[in-house]
Amino acid sequence: MPRFEATVDIDRPVAEVFAFLADGENDKKFSPRVQDIARTPAGPTVVGTVFRSTVKDAGMTTRREFRISELVAPTRIRWNELSTNLVTAREGGYDLESLADGRTRVRIFNDLEGHRLGKLLVGLAVAAARKDAPDFGRRIKAAVEAS
Repeated sequence: MPRFEATVDIDRPVAEVFAFLADGENDKKFSPRVQDIARTPAGPTVVGTVFRSTVKDAGMTTRREFRISELVAPTRIRWNELSTNLVTAREGGYDLESLADGRTRVRIFNDLEGHRLGKLLVGLAVAAARKDAPDFGRRIKAAVEAS
């Protein structure tokens, strides 16, 4: 399965970082591709919460739906994409580790999967995601530390 990963250390305690990342509506603060995002149902994020977004990738605007499949505070968040775009995230997640100095190490990953014509495009999508991974990690760090 094609995967991209990024790891970043954030100057905030693990519980604070977890709360920020579990609120998927914060994705718009660090992912420039997210144009709009909303949670269903309203309220705190729990297993089963769905985040619906409009994103712009490679010049194309698509709608995405991600369901929270696992939530283990304050160390683990997992999601699965429900939408059926050409390239989707079969599984993605955050692993959080508390560091001794009050900082948090975050690893993000997405396992990408191609559908229909997307089977030919998934390699390009994962290559672009891998190239952006260090910057993506830095954007997450900046957004969490600014919150």
